[in-house]
Amino acid sequence: MIVSILSPKGELYTGEAISVTVPGISGSLGILDNHAPLISSLASGKLEIETSKGQKSYFQIQGGVVEVANNSVSLLCNDAQKV
Repeated sequence: MIVSILSPKGELYTGEAISVTVPGISGSLGILDNHAPLISSLASGKLEIETSKGQKSYFQIQGGVVEVANNSVSLLCNDAQKV
């Protein structure tokens, strides 16, 4: 699936992933390939992206919204930075 992270500062990440874990407002959400369509608010916390090579990237986000549709994950964050 394709993952993109956007903030008011611009695009922070775009790439392929096999899993994404985001801090939802009601708890952590795990997203895998071919996930059902979803829109959810995000809480402040750590976002994890895992690639097919087993590499993990982490971002600290300050709330926002996630949309999952057509094997694509779009994150619109109030503020985010790679950690």
